[in-house]
Amino acid sequence: MQINDFRLFLEVAELGSFTRVAAQRNTVQSNISRQISELEASCGGALFRRTGRGVVLTEFGVHVLQRVKDWIKDSDQLFTDIQNASNIPMGEVKMGILPSAAHPLMTYVFNKLRNEHPKIKLNIREGQGSELDAMLETNSVDMAILFRYEKPTGNDEVLLSTASTYLVSCPGLPLTNSETIDFKKLQGIPLVLPRRPSHWRSILDETAKSKGFNLVAQVEADSLKLQKEIIASNSNIYALLGPFSINEELKAKKLQASKIITPDLKRYVTLAYPKQGNVTQASRIVLELIRNTVKDWKGLLINS
Repeated sequence: MQINDFRLFLEVAELGSFTRVAAQRNTVQSNISRQISELEASCGGALFRRTGRGVVLTEFGVHVLQRVKDWIKDSDQLFTDIQNASNIPMGEVKMGILPSAAHPLMTYVFNKLRNEHPKIKLNIREGQGSELDAMLETNSVDMAILFRYEKPTGNDEVLLSTASTYLVSCPGLPLTNSETIDFKKLQGIPLVLPRRPSHWRSILDETAKSKGFNLVAQVEADSLKLQKEIIASNSNIYALLGPFSINEELKAKKLQASKIITPDLKRYVTLAYPKQGNVTQASRIVLELIRNTVKDWKGLLINS
């Protein structure tokens, strides 16, 4: 049994699905299932009970989980201590990140690290809302870039940027041709909206109800890429998106957008790290590089 076998065990326990773990690791489900079966054979008992919707921990698996968490935490701390003793910053920095921030921000950060700190390796996982919070809570990542709906106040989170919300469509539609648009004008128009349950979807629905109407969800989809493709190819459907996710399409004139006002629906892009996590030398370098890059880009996640 190797420590990476148990890192896989923790990942499956967190996600509750061989298929989801396989997708994250860019492999096939059968490969994950085989590795877990081999680990169970080595442990001498079943760690998971297979269900129609995924897997859940057995009693034995729950017992093993806490022991493994402590072991890996101690091992990571030992490795952190060894790394911090080195004069050369090195090691892996695991990041959770919003898809809209993945490029060009992290592309720039990667290139900067490659030139200045080549022994620091990035491990980047994309996610939305609760997924990123779960990664932080379980120490699956060293830091995360995510949206908040109020300005951060804790010591474990810093504000990177503030983003308004835009009504977005294919080019040429009158509704998105002006610089701004009142939220109440969304009444009755077909929209691509994020799926429920979602904090952002709840805010959009509650805002509409406060104005006396319900939003019309023609399509529900979490994928930003899919949302943009749908509105770009249909002249009678709109989406509610942030500026960072549509910057390239606006420059290429593939989409057009109007900033929503009354109210100005703001989201706060923050850089957060686990409350109980170990901040390594490599993590501190990546953290400061991200903060300084966004500052140089005048509070944007794109270098305009």
